[in-house]
Amino acid sequence: MQSLLQTVSKRRGLLSDSRLWSLRGVTHSSMQQYSVGTEKKPVVEKEFLIYRWDPENEDKPKYESYKVDLNSCGPMMLDVLLKIKDEQDSTLALRRSCREGICGSCAMNIDGTNGLACLTRVEKDVSKVSRVAPLPHMFVVKDLVVDMSNFYAQYKSIKPYLQKTTPPEPGKENLQSKEDRAKLDGLYECILCACCSTSCPSYWWASDKYLGPAVLLNAYRWIIDSRDDFTEQRLADLDDQYKLYRCHTINNCTAVCPKHLQPSVAISKIKQLVAAKGEGDIATTA
Repeated sequence: MQSLLQTVSKRRGLLSDSRLWSLRGVTHSSMQQYSVGTEKKPVVEKEFLIYRWDPENEDKPKYESYKVDLNSCGPMMLDVLLKIKDEQDSTLALRRSCREGICGSCAMNIDGTNGLACLTRVEKDVSKVSRVAPLPHMFVVKDLVVDMSNFYAQYKSIKPYLQKTTPPEPGKENLQSKEDRAKLDGLYECILCACCSTSCPSYWWASDKYLGPAVLLNAYRWIIDSRDDFTEQRLADLDDQYKLYRCHTINNCTAVCPKHLQPSVAISKIKQLVAAKGEGDIATTA
């Protein structure tokens, strides 16, 4: 900014540098303050232990140490990982896309807690070493990338789309009231990052049978949709000792959800609806 004003004043040949600044309401002290504010910040290094494993090598999985200057890096864990990948080790593998907590791609375990790297702030205490690992109890493809095949197959199994016995008339939509639409709030926002499911001990031990918090929350979203005609069939499909009843409501899922949803509440309501179905009284209330 200062150099730009100097250039303008010299070209015009009308005002000295100090006079030009004073006319713009900038005092000498504020000029000094501006100069100090643009000085390079001191280096503040923090150590990060990153989980590394490459299936093409025979080496066992390990945590590799990297040091990053926090003053030359963004505030989020994803910023740190990308800085490491760009400047120190290009072989580091991770998923990321939107940087806005929308896509769910950068889900991982950070300092012992599942979360999105793009929404997780870096711990500023440089005396503490931060540890980054892939989502727990998932097959690792490479480094921080896990195999989501089983998770997506389970999501597909609940048929996450509107099912109608008869299609709407041509040119007409499947309408619902504002009250029925409001029941979907707190459900449709799920981004399928799997943070909740991979924080659930029941899912750790029986991920081949138990659907897990994320999938069951999405199942409930379609069960209570007033436009769907297959509510009873959806409940019948979930009425299984493993698919549904492995949830013990310890609320790990709710604690780690980056969208602040409550999968354990949705699971409890599915159980209530299944019980009501057995008694012949189904009411899909939120």
